[in-house]
Amino acid sequence: VLSSAEAPEEDGRTELTGLFVEKPKSVVAITGKDVTFVVKVDSTNLTRKPTMKWLKGKWMDLGSKAGKHIQLKESYDRNTKIYTYEMKIVKVVQGDAGGYRCEVSAKDKCDSCTFEITVEAAEQEEQADILSAFKRADAGEDEGELDFSALLKKPEPELEIDVWELLKSAHPSEYEKIAFQYGITDLRGMLKRLKKMKVVEPKVSEAFLRRLESAYSVNKGKKIVLSVEVTDPNAEAKWLKNGQEIKPSAKYIMESNGNIRTLTINKCSLADDAAYECVVGTDKCFTEVFVKEPPVTITKLLDDYQVVVGERVEFEIEVSEEGAHVIWMFEDQELSRDDKNSKYRFKKDGKRHCLIIQEATIEDSGMYFVYTNGGQSKGELIVEEKELEVLQSIADLTVKSAEQAMFKCEVSDEKVTGKWFKDGVEVKASDRIKISHVGRIHRLTIDDVKPGDAGDYTFVPDGYALSLSAKLNFLEIKIDYVPRQDPPKIHLDVAGNMVSQNTIIVVAGNKLRLDVEITGEPAPTVCWMKGDKVLTDAEGRVRVENRKDLSCFVIEGAEREDEGNYTITVTNPAGEDKANLFIKIVDVPDPPENVKCTGVGEDCATIIWEPPKFDGGAPLKGYLMERKKKGSSRWTKLNFDVYENTTYEAKRMIEGILYEMRVFAVNGIGISAPSLNSKPFMPIAPTSEPTKLIVDDVTDTTCSLKWLAPEKIGAGGLDGYIIEFCKEGETEWHPANTDLVDRQSYTVRNLPTGEKMNFRVVAVNVAGRSPPALLEQPVTVREIMEHPKIRLPRELRTKYIKRVGEKINLVIPFQGKPRPVATWLKDGQPVDEKKVGIRNSNVDSILFIRSAEREHSGKYTLILKIENMEDSANIDIRIVGKIKWF
Repeated sequence: VLSSAEAPEEDGRTELTGLFVEKPKSVVAITGKDVTFVVKVDSTNLTRKPTMKWLKGKWMDLGSKAGKHIQLKESYDRNTKIYTYEMKIVKVVQGDAGGYRCEVSAKDKCDSCTFEITVEAAEQEEQADILSAFKRADAGEDEGELDFSALLKKPEPELEIDVWELLKSAHPSEYEKIAFQYGITDLRGMLKRLKKMKVVEPKVSEAFLRRLESAYSVNKGKKIVLSVEVTDPNAEAKWLKNGQEIKPSAKYIMESNGNIRTLTINKCSLADDAAYECVVGTDKCFTEVFVKEPPVTITKLLDDYQVVVGERVEFEIEVSEEGAHVIWMFEDQELSRDDKNSKYRFKKDGKRHCLIIQEATIEDSGMYFVYTNGGQSKGELIVEEKELEVLQSIADLTVKSAEQAMFKCEVSDEKVTGKWFKDGVEVKASDRIKISHVGRIHRLTIDDVKPGDAGDYTFVPDGYALSLSAKLNFLEIKIDYVPRQDPPKIHLDVAGNMVSQNTIIVVAGNKLRLDVEITGEPAPTVCWMKGDKVLTDAEGRVRVENRKDLSCFVIEGAEREDEGNYTITVTNPAGEDKANLFIKIVDVPDPPENVKCTGVGEDCATIIWEPPKFDGGAPLKGYLMERKKKGSSRWTKLNFDVYENTTYEAKRMIEGILYEMRVFAVNGIGISAPSLNSKPFMPIAPTSEPTKLIVDDVTDTTCSLKWLAPEKIGAGGLDGYIIEFCKEGETEWHPANTDLVDRQSYTVRNLPTGEKMNFRVVAVNVAGRSPPALLEQPVTVREIMEHPKIRLPRELRTKYIKRVGEKINLVIPFQGKPRPVATWLKDGQPVDEKKVGIRNSNVDSILFIRSAEREHSGKYTLILKIENMEDSANIDIRIVGKIKWF
């Protein structure tokens, strides 16, 4: 423990037991100085992180008061498995004095220790002014001669002084000075002896009979009353807050009643969390008021995140109170705001709190937790390796001399750079060769193409094991001297785009440029047709560009409507030539349809959907699934490999939370747009089976059952019970109740007498039926015969005496099955029910006389009968007259 004033040392080290490796010690602190207490806990044998509490007095929790005045820190050494906890009190005040306690607990283990803080006022040592010895003789300050006689005087003989008595009454800061003055050199021995001799006498207050407690606690918005009892009923009391006198107001009410002085603080706020003192004359007493805030709940929970390496992650919550204190944790490690080198950043905006990771790494994957004093939430972060998706690959080109060739590709990440290669050699930019990168598109443009430019061109993205290749074909123009009359000829060369004879496949959105060489003399006329429609446009998305000896058919951004049969016909006076082509447009598939949940479990759900109506012209490879919590905007991938079926069981969900699902279709071209979200569904499970099913009673046609609620109910709750029965040897169960039963007992009626029946009970909630609770043995439906038995109360076994006019009410309990028939006789004859009231039930019989008369005296007999079995009891009633006094 570090403090401004140290207490005398112990003779030996304190033996530590329990969970503590190091405990705090009591100290004497000086007002205005800082004091720090250190506690160390060994977690070697603990299964979870220990919980530490700092308390003042018996119950004042200092954890919620951490701030500028009280600072709490925590650290952990992974090598020694030692947790270190520190409490620092900044600028100690009188209100900090008192007893403290620290408690540590971990599951079923706990330990505690106590210490005290004594606060003393700071003393200023007056330094002796040596110049005062140099006094001028004879008068004034500025005249006369210097007199050094004071320094030369012989010291007067000193009286004998008891050094130990002097040390006992001195402040610890004076110990060294006194030891030096009296020649004591063994300071450690002096402190040990002084500790044994020194007895602290309790301070006696002359002004106060009862002082303030060391600390008070009050909830925010409530009122608190501080009260003292003074010696003099006429004494005036002043109240101070943090050293400033408090003026009476609607908030602060000061009252004086006899010897009692009170200060009432109404509607306490955090500003009232301060040190208070009551001053009576020259005496004063101190206390500290702690204002507790209400529990802070989390109104917006954490979302799950799925990102790639390098992306920014921002976990966000909203709490019920502004300025609330929250704790962020990754797995079991608390994330500290004090670590300047930490990758984590914390942001607070009103009720909104954020944890930010600027560039996520694989090591950041895991569960993140956030805690307040009234709630908690968790979210999962999945960080994947960055994958690059090719949105448009480069295509083969065939160009003529002096024309322009442009290779173009598009990737998913606009930040990705790359290099171009020709036949394995990197291509460098020049006046004729231009390399550009705009957004996600990379281009290589070659002007004034020459025969040496022909070859294989490759684009390699930096940092990825990926390459895109295409071929540049140089078309030489050959001039043949032919006769003037040469029939037209179509030289169709589309080997790079052909998948079968005369079929060209184009990916939707890509450009198709079909260069067809034509020969013939004179120059033939070219006609392109799609079906029966002639294509004549020289501009636009679909166009025909005719040059000498070359006809170009161009489709910019191919669409599904462009698919079909195309014909090129060339004619001249010498003849005609024709070629047929089929252009097939392939695209990503349409989204899957009718995504819905067909069943749920405790942490899983079964999802089905229908394949897309259009597969994009390419066979479907499978599907990708995503889910999210309802109300969230963050989707989580459920599979990374393509899933081929249309039924999927989603797992690792939280029971009681609403989820939504969506599905993507995948073919050889790419991934479809997402399907419509499924209707929200909630993973939920039926309860466990009811417990302790027993038979309570059996008659000839009924059976009464009792049971206890299921041990596990879950988020789905419990709606009620269904009771079922079947005959022994049969397998078909029949329900005994049409509506759910809320209570935990039921009587099954209209059962066949003498049959052996099996019974079972099922609990029901929104998720369905639980497993049944079944009786171990079948029950025979027959009432159990029980002999009639009268249980006559002890006071009725002797003569029963009442006075005239008094009331008689006799309750006679009995037992027997089936229900016994009860009959009353008086002196052997049936009782007159006009004079005596009789009421019978299943378990007792009541004889009632409103006002007793002498004629009611006699021997009463109760007879119980069940078929041929009988029991009876006699009661002797005597009615006596009232006592008359003369």
